[in-house]
Amino acid sequence: MTSGGIKYWKNGDIPMIGPDILGGILASVSDVGLVVSETGIVMSVLLNRNFSDDGLFDKVEGREVADLLMIDSKEKFTKRLSAFIDGDDNVRPIEVNHTIDGDRTGLPVRYSFHRISEGGVILMLGHDLRPVAEMQQQLVSAQLALERDYEAQRDYETRFKVLMDSSTDGVVMVSAQSDKINDLNAEASRLVGTPREELVGRSFTKLFDARSQPTLIDRLGSLAMSDDDGRLSVKSVNGTPLTLRPTMFRSAGERILLCRIRSASDAMADQDRTAQVLRGIYDAGPDGIVFTSEEGAMLSANDGFLNMIGAAHDLNLRGTPFMDFLQRGMVDFSVMTQNAARAGSLRSYATRIAGDYGSPRDVDMSVTAIKAADTTIFAFVIREQSQTESLKDGDDDSGLSSVVELVGSSTLRDIVAETTNVVEKMCIETAIELTSNNRVAAAEMLGLSRQSLYVKLRKFGLIGQSND
Repeated sequence: MTSGGIKYWKNGDIPMIGPDILGGILASVSDVGLVVSETGIVMSVLLNRNFSDDGLFDKVEGREVADLLMIDSKEKFTKRLSAFIDGDDNVRPIEVNHTIDGDRTGLPVRYSFHRISEGGVILMLGHDLRPVAEMQQQLVSAQLALERDYEAQRDYETRFKVLMDSSTDGVVMVSAQSDKINDLNAEASRLVGTPREELVGRSFTKLFDARSQPTLIDRLGSLAMSDDDGRLSVKSVNGTPLTLRPTMFRSAGERILLCRIRSASDAMADQDRTAQVLRGIYDAGPDGIVFTSEEGAMLSANDGFLNMIGAAHDLNLRGTPFMDFLQRGMVDFSVMTQNAARAGSLRSYATRIAGDYGSPRDVDMSVTAIKAADTTIFAFVIREQSQTESLKDGDDDSGLSSVVELVGSSTLRDIVAETTNVVEKMCIETAIELTSNNRVAAAEMLGLSRQSLYVKLRKFGLIGQSND
């Protein structure tokens, strides 16, 4: 053993190793081996067969090692090589980056220095650090992603707290399983008369009178899952009348009840008499009333409309396309909604509706476009026409008057032909007006092909009028 603590093999323990075998051993225990002179000139190269260098070490013999390195590694390598040559026994391995064309990061290699002869020849054994660099890059990316997630979480928490504290209603979040309060705002603590810090983690039902406690969570859960926007009237432990309006959602696998709390007096003061009257008209009115989305999905319908189509409950109709009940389907719906969206409302539109089992009914519809937040809702008021209802007198009855004048001066065949022309012209003019000169929709509304519609427009001299 030497004074430095290195233990040598005893003489005769291993046989003499030939140069070809030694080269293979060195190449197998490292990725790359460089035999260099004390001046840093590459004399020979040994490569592991599994090492991918993209031809970097193909023609490096006779070149300086420093010329193979990136700028930030050259000075570091020169100093470390000089220290090894000067006999510094504590020279540690060095990590350098070899230059690769088109790659800014280069090829990272960790070299250790070994003296192999008395003539100043040095063996540099290198290990590819690319797997380590990739792992470090993944760790850095994961750390950055984690920091972004933390920042987003802090941002959401700030928004949540601002929203909770700025709400005029009391808001309490309760676990539906454990009945424990997860969070609440200042208004909720004021309404129940207990400091906010004392309420978090406590039982929610204990805040109310004893008669409400046993079934309160179940009643709130049932109310939250119902389609009605219902409220529950309760009393706090100090006797204050309150109303609870629950909403249920799931978070991290747990059902949470979000309860908005208001005092009963405030809730009564906010009730609008006009809204109550309109609700009464909607529920008990003889005319059918339907609310739809812009796409035509039915949002709600009253009993008047349900009677017309023979449906049992509007729950079965919600989400159903309203145009399925119209005689001309999408054409009727498009004509009505486009005119209502442009003018705000459509006073009268005659068509027919039918349910799955009932016969078609002649109806007259009025449509109103209502803005709800950033969406548009269409309200249809549907009135059934009487079978004996006569034709409405219009402003333009000159055609019918001229037909009446033909009686006594023309044959019945001529009068019928003239009457047909008058009615046909009136229908085409009405279709063109309702569709805002959309001839494709007008042809579909009238049950004609586009070619037939153009022929009739020319026949009655309506080409110029429709272009206007």
